[in-house]
Amino acid sequence: MILAAGLGTRLKPITDKVPKALIPVRTEDGSKKPLLEILLDKMSEQGVTSVVINVHHLAEQIRNFIGDYLQIKNKSLQVMISDESDLLLDTGGAIRNARSLLIPGQPFLVHNVDILSDLDLNDLFNRHIHADMATLLVSQRDTSRQLIFDSQWHLVGWTNKKTGEVRRVRGICSSQECFMRAFSGIHVMSPDVLPIMENWPSVFSIIDFYLDQAETHVIRGTEIPGLKITDIGKPEVLRNIML
Repeated sequence: MILAAGLGTRLKPITDKVPKALIPVRTEDGSKKPLLEILLDKMSEQGVTSVVINVHHLAEQIRNFIGDYLQIKNKSLQVMISDESDLLLDTGGAIRNARSLLIPGQPFLVHNVDILSDLDLNDLFNRHIHADMATLLVSQRDTSRQLIFDSQWHLVGWTNKKTGEVRRVRGICSSQECFMRAFSGIHVMSPDVLPIMENWPSVFSIIDFYLDQAETHVIRGTEIPGLKITDIGKPEVLRNIML
């Protein structure tokens, strides 16, 4: 599932007329493509055959792009739309809303549209342990919001280094036993997650959900040394690579 419904408020005024998913950027080979095209190309090339994309802000532009993409690329890729036109559901609510479009009983990848990386998707899937609720791709990126993990890479909390806020949800560990990592916006989720989400409100954050569930389920972090991850949602980053 590609999360593409966001308002892109950090990238205004660009996103007043163009949804974040369709902002064109320069790729490593020098070509210029919308973010969504780069991600769909990557997924298709790495063996993905079915993709769900949620839409809200300037949704019709994304719908039109997908229609043109499938016609021009002629790829054997099924793309389904999860419509949030009436209400933006946040990351957790978006996943629950799309549950009927996901392949039943199978773990699934969730990927923010504004994250570019050289990730091998099969590598991430192979790191996911069947009994775990989710596997979160993390890195040592310098950002104020950090997830906290114990020595077994189990999620145990969250902190905002700028405000000093800390949410500890599982056990107590010293600074030597616990460590912080930044969430990449890329994760693999167990299908067992979906029934648990049923009683949550319409709009909720997936991080809030993970922190709540970490008390009784294993949400595991994984770090891939040398992986390049770029958050296009930051204006200073976008200025360097957009048209």
